[in-house]
Amino acid sequence: MQDLEQLKFPIGVFAPPESITTKTIEQWIASIDAFPSAVEALTKNLNRSQRNWKYRPAGWSIKQVVHHCADSHMNSLIRFKLALTEDSPNIRPYWEDRWAELPDSLDDNLAPSLLLLKGLHQKWVFLLQQLSPQELEREFVHPEHGKRFSLKENIGVYAWHCDHHLAHIEQAIKARGIYN
Repeated sequence: MQDLEQLKFPIGVFAPPESITTKTIEQWIASIDAFPSAVEALTKNLNRSQRNWKYRPAGWSIKQVVHHCADSHMNSLIRFKLALTEDSPNIRPYWEDRWAELPDSLDDNLAPSLLLLKGLHQKWVFLLQQLSPQELEREFVHPEHGKRFSLKENIGVYAWHCDHHLAHIEQAIKARGIYN
């Protein structure tokens, strides 16, 4: 069995580059843009039992990962908008592990979350592509640790988040239910 840390972070943890270039931001936005289609392609032929496969012991099921991404990315878009319209706002954290246990996150039907991801990402990518260099420097504050995040860094965090959870879905499919 693979090391649990590797199963939890199959692509590693996010580490921002020393310098965030325009090209880097464009690549990150492309990852965010491609995410909904990639999730749909990976999950479209999964049956109910397969949507319940987990990517690691005590991890989330495929369906929980998909529903989590819809929840998380909604929160992220709101955080971007807050940072664009307020001066270094404190964002509102949420208990993602608790959200993952709510009825909508345990639903076997992925269609609503896939539809949400498609529309949300289309809107989000459009916004990201319009940001000026000055807007990319705008920040929000995460109150759990007081850290400031620039929007340009947060684009990288969410490109990583997309790739991270795609890897989880791929991992669960490859494991074929051994972690359930």
